[in-house]
Amino acid sequence: MPTIFVAFGLRFHFFTHDHEPIHVHVQNTDGKAKYEIEDEIKLIYNHGIKNKDLKIAESIIEENRDAFIEEWMSVFDNKKE
Repeated sequence: MPTIFVAFGLRFHFFTHDHEPIHVHVQNTDGKAKYEIEDEIKLIYNHGIKNKDLKIAESIIEENRDAFIEEWMSVFDNKKE
């Protein structure tokens, strides 16, 4: 499970066997969440992450969305070959 980014105790990652739409998993000591990031940033689920940390996660995703998508494409485009 490639880690894309770590900040403020939040780890942003995806699984190598993941599926579209493009999304990112977020994890910290409280729990985990998943955001769709392909068309718009949308919370898919949250299991235990506090609201203040979700806001930080959303801000980080918004600022780094293009880099997250680029990383996703680099991993999954290579798997298609």
